[in-house]
Amino acid sequence: MKKRIFIIFGILILIVIGFFASKKINLNPNYDVGQKIDSLNGVVVYFNGGVGNVDGRELTKDGYNLGLKYQCVEFVKRYYFEKLNHKMPDSYGHAKDFFDSNVKDGKTNKQRNLTQYTNPSRSKPKADDLIIYSGTTLNKYGHVSIVSKVDEKEVEIIQQNPGPFGNSREKYELINEDGKWRINNDRILGWLRK
Repeated sequence: MKKRIFIIFGILILIVIGFFASKKINLNPNYDVGQKIDSLNGVVVYFNGGVGNVDGRELTKDGYNLGLKYQCVEFVKRYYFEKLNHKMPDSYGHAKDFFDSNVKDGKTNKQRNLTQYTNPSRSKPKADDLIIYSGTTLNKYGHVSIVSKVDEKEVEIIQQNPGPFGNSREKYELINEDGKWRINNDRILGWLRK
């Protein structure tokens, strides 16, 4: 009986170690960390390997913090800096922290100096909006992406660091109910707009 418990305990430890290692190790042999895999309006999306991989901090020439290399936050902040000439007053924080639950729909999120919309909102998402996702058990930091296309029924997003086998582009159903627009994904807290 003790031998069986020891074996089960050993297997559980290996599973836990494997899980945490997989967040930092590139398990996808098709790409190298830092490899260009997509772009939006000339701003490149890089492959990050495991979602927890960190390869240093990315700063602009004038010292503005874009975030940790190849993480989702670094891509969206780099895009906003390069394409929209936007610097966030608070240049730090995890992806889920971009959304301030105290800010009402359509009001200014002062930390980001962007207009914030809740999911659902009276304002339909637009191209270049930042989409903010809540954290999960496996990713307590949340996620952030950019709207690349939108029509009456669907939103396409582009993202960096969706995981070693995730896609840089995803589509979500867009629903208009009672005068409000809702992106059909329970993790989406809302969107931010310049």
